Amino acid sequence: MNFLRRHGHLLLTAFVAFVFIQSLFFKFTDSPETQYIFVTKLDAWAASFGFPGVFAPGGIFSAKVVGSAELVASLLLLTGALLPAWRAVQAIGAALGLAVISGAIFFHLFTPLGVAVRNNDGSSDGGELFMLACGVWLACALLLFIRKGIWMKWIPGMRGRA
Repeated sequence: MNFLRRHGHLLLTAFVAFVFIQSLFFKFTDSPETQYIFVTKLDAWAASFGFPGVFAPGGIFSAKVVGSAELVASLLLLTGALLPAWRAVQAIGAALGLAVISGAIFFHLFTPLGVAVRNNDGSSDGGELFMLACGVWLACALLLFIRKGIWMKWIPGMRGRA
């Protein structure tokens, strides 16, 4: 139990960083899977509400923008985990990771993307991306709980309540 208390944040950080970083290849190379998710599914959905192009390459929520946010979150998490004097950076990384992955979970649940992503070739991921997103969400939330003594000081009226 003492090991988890002392080093659990490292395991959580490693999991989040692994999931985010391993997906960067797909997001930064415009892979067919990424094109299907961001352009075919999400951008078409956004266009039906009058917002075409927001998920397309160059859009405000394009794969490269989302991937960049995941990369920054990973770097902040890893820096804060490895340098004890920089624990606040880990809390910021966890908050950014939680925000990014909350968006991913929303789009899996409330758009045609779905929980089990079906690709152009008819294959399905069986919900793997959604399950990983839920795991990342939980890990980021736990990291924020672990680091609440740091970030709660930043909220007016919350000093001493952490």
